[in-house]
Amino acid sequence: MSYRIPTPPPSLEELAKRQQNVVTASQLRARGVPARVITEHCRRGGPWRRLLPRVYLLQSDGPTPEQRLWAALLYAAQNGREEGREGAVITGAAALALYGFAAVPRLPAVTGVDVLVPRQRRLKDAGEVRIRRTGRELVARSVHGLACAPVARAVADALCEWTEEGAGVPMPVREVLREAVSRPDSRCTVRELAAELTESGLTGEPRVRAALDELLAGERDFVLDRVGELVDECLLPVPLAGPELRMRGGTFIAVPDLYWPERGVALEVDSDLRCVSEGEAAWVRGGQHRMEYLGIRVVYVSGARLAADRDAVGAELREAFQVGGTDVVELMVD
Repeated sequence: MSYRIPTPPPSLEELAKRQQNVVTASQLRARGVPARVITEHCRRGGPWRRLLPRVYLLQSDGPTPEQRLWAALLYAAQNGREEGREGAVITGAAALALYGFAAVPRLPAVTGVDVLVPRQRRLKDAGEVRIRRTGRELVARSVHGLACAPVARAVADALCEWTEEGAGVPMPVREVLREAVSRPDSRCTVRELAAELTESGLTGEPRVRAALDELLAGERDFVLDRVGELVDECLLPVPLAGPELRMRGGTFIAVPDLYWPERGVALEVDSDLRCVSEGEAAWVRGGQHRMEYLGIRVVYVSGARLAADRDAVGAELREAFQVGGTDVVELMVD
């Protein structure tokens, strides 16, 4: 049997260096600093400063923007693991500033810090720290050593913050959403962003919904372009793009992304990349169900699958075209 020798906790000097001179009362006590010494050092003219309840700055100068964020994170993460900060993550505009978003103010101009904590935590806002509770599991990304929410969640919380503060606050919605999915280091997809904005209830905000619809449409066009290249590689006939399918009596069926009338085969790209309107989503799903019910062979293609396994998608498309679907005599294509 092997034994692991416990790693000793870092010294106060090492901890202060790691956390940019910001520490908590529990961290100080764990390293032998009594409460009376903390109080004495934080008196006027003393070498330390109290930034937030039970959070201290081990210097007499005022805090830098990064030290303010460390203080907010450590305040919200208290009562978790002594050295860890898994119990809280920075989100909203402060997180976007840390990520380096050009569309939001730089750190010195960020006046409030939103911090996500588990719903059961009993914490109050303090100073410039705003506590946001969530019932979902916290996911953290390290940005300059600070635990931040993923880009999609940070964007949603920033937009919630601006919406709550009133219409007079600038809301660079389009710029923020575009930057979220275009930054090479953000690892945020349009689908993830749409899901987060929907979860936050922001798609009911007209400006957010319009900006998101633009992103979704652009992503769909990109995937359809890749599908078009695959169709050419498979030597299939050129399909109709977005035709309106109706029964001979005029009854509407659907508007598939691509359709081969000679074979009764339709292709649909990422239904969750449609516009976020619930009405349109239901309309699209209804059309897909009607096509399948009438015997039209429908091939569903996602951008992720197309990127991961292009050959498999091509094989499925060739097979669908070979087998075919409903006799086209029963359909009219406008």
